[in-house]
Parts: sequence; structure tokens; C-alpha cells
Amino acid sequence: MALIDPVLLKARLGFLAGRFDVDALDECDSTNSELMRRAEHGAPAGTVIVTDRQSAGRGRRGRNWLSAPESSLTFSLLWRFSGPLGRLSGLSLAVGVAVAKALEGLGAQGVCLKWPNDVLLQTGEGHAKLAGILVELAGDRRGTQAIIGIGINLAPPDGDLAQPAAALSQAGHSVADRHVILAAVLSELAGVLETFALEGFAGLKADWQQRNAWQDLPVQILGEGAAPLVGRCLGADEDGALLLETAAGIERIFSGDVSLRPVGSTLGGRSA
Repeated sequence: MALIDPVLLKARLGFLAGRFDVDALDECDSTNSELMRRAEHGAPAGTVIVTDRQSAGRGRRGRNWLSAPESSLTFSLLWRFSGPLGRLSGLSLAVGVAVAKALEGLGAQGVCLKWPNDVLLQTGEGHAKLAGILVELAGDRRGTQAIIGIGINLAPPDGDLAQPAAALSQAGHSVADRHVILAAVLSELAGVLETFALEGFAGLKADWQQRNAWQDLPVQILGEGAAPLVGRCLGADEDGALLLETAAGIERIFSGDVSLRPVGSTLGGRSA
């Protein structure tokens, strides 16, 4: 499968083409790491690194993220926000909304979201991971820099995976052209990130909530060395914290080093 062609991509982005500066690489260590290096040298907001292969791809909590041109779309976007880091609470959830909307717009069915940073596909056997998101933030005198990494499974990944994985090809979508998929996701990201800059996650909460995989269902929060915290998932608040209704009342859970699982699940995973 050929590399992403920035010229073809611009044609599919239409009037949004000027918002993005796309560089397609055959291979890099990770798109987030490569983009971070470029950001340190003054790369503008809207810079995108897309690669066919990562030698050291990273998921949340230090897990590996695999990529291959025939089965995945892996890229990172640089965006800048005014104000301090604290204003960006819930950004990974907002990015999930953009990815879900883009895939739905392409005809994908059964797409849902898992707090705080996974896109899932609902299948006859439950939920499986369709895409992962890794957002890395850094503050400087100009505001806050966000490196937004996204990996989407286009075809079922090979290998012994730690959690069930799904692919866009299983979601009622015929994967014909990665340019179309990347253009759709970038277009949705442009609108979602503008809304987030003005309103924070509060402006996107309803969109996230309606796609919450376990809305109003029993879930458990698993933390390192801690007993599972069980309760009913009420979704996310306006800051992006998970709301868990427990016997002791409503708990606010921040991403930290925890994993969200449905009650009864013993699945591990590369990303929580």
C-alpha cells in the first residue's frame, strides 16, 4: 500500500487543506515522538506526521502501539491552545468524539467510546478496540502544546493481543483509501478542537456521553495495588472526569494510572 500522498490528501480536505501541513514517512520511532521533536524546533500548529510503520510506537501507560500500512492508519497532529495546561482537562475525550464522528460519517456502525481515550466497536461478542488515542501536553510561554496521536485499525491486527481488537473493515465500512479516512478525521478534529478551545470539554460532553460504551452500566476501576472500585458508570463531567456511582456516593475518577472495565471482565489491554 502506497504512502499517504499530501497532494491527494489536500484535495480531499478541500477548504480545510490550509489548516494542516502533512508529512508522510515510511517509518519513524513514533509519530508522537517525531512531532514532539519538530514542535521543539518551531513546527506550526496543524503539523501532521503520518507513518506506515513505527519502530517504537507508544500507547497510553507506556504500552506499545503496532502499525502497518495494510492494516492501520497512524498519525499525530500538533495543536496549540492559549492558557495553562489545566484548561485542557478532557482533551483526550474530545479527540475521541472527533474520531467517532469521522468514522460514523464514513458509514461505520457500532462505534462507541471508552473513557478516557479509546474508540471501540460494538460486536456480537462485546466491545473491541478500534482506535487508540495518546495526547501529550507541554506548556510554554505561548500557551499549551498538544501532540495528539491516533492509531486506527483498518484491518484486524495480527499477533497475540492483550485485549480484543476490532477493525474498520468490520464496521460496515469498505476500507478503500486511507486518504479519505485521514481527511475525514482531520476535518472533524478541526471543528472539535475549535469547540474545545472555546468551551472546553463541556461543549462536547453530550456528544461523548451518547457514545459512552458503558453508560449507566456497572463497571469496575482497576488501579495498581488497589482493590477494584465498582459502581455504575454515569459518564463524564464537564472536566472529563469519570463519574462513578458507588455505595458511598458519586466518585470522580481522573485518568491517572487506572483502567476501566465492565463488571466481570478480566481483560488486560494496551490502553485503558
